[in-house]
Amino acid sequence: MQNKKSMDVRTIVAIGLMAALVFIFSKFRIDIPSPLGKTGIHFGNIMCLLGGLLFGAVPGGLAAGIGSALLDLTDPVYAPEFWITFLTKFAMGFVAGWLGRQAALQGRRVMVWVAAAAGSLTYVVLYGLKNILMGHFVQGFTWAAAIGETMTLKVPVSVGNGIIAVICAALLAMALAPSLHKAHLLEQ
Repeated sequence: MQNKKSMDVRTIVAIGLMAALVFIFSKFRIDIPSPLGKTGIHFGNIMCLLGGLLFGAVPGGLAAGIGSALLDLTDPVYAPEFWITFLTKFAMGFVAGWLGRQAALQGRRVMVWVAAAAGSLTYVVLYGLKNILMGHFVQGFTWAAAIGETMTLKVPVSVGNGIIAVICAALLAMALAPSLHKAHLLEQ
């Protein structure tokens, strides 16, 4: 008898596929010059949210975390923080999937939007907190400077990135879920 809580092959393949899409879409980046460090808008967050909305909390979280962490490992600037990225992006995909997977399958559009926004907001809060803590403890900024830098530079860019991700992921989830369910690639 098969354990219902274990992942089947389709779920593992979905995680791998979505992780690859997170990795690839994160490469599409618009850099924003800053004297305080590297920042920019990328499209990987769309796939982070979409994975959760389509495949659920744990698969969506794993896909978002793995794809984003692997991308960090390809850049020496971000490589030391890959584990933090894994956790924050996992949380993003997990929250979106936890709140929105059934809604996407059942065509409840408002809940899909709420789930995508909650996943994105989760990431923005965790990312902001990470930057404040790193600014103070690693870079040696005062608390005021760490908070100021994060709130004036990092958070606004993340919010803009998040809005783009919510719009695109929610629309894609509502468009793709019925067809994927009909093809037996998504189960309720």
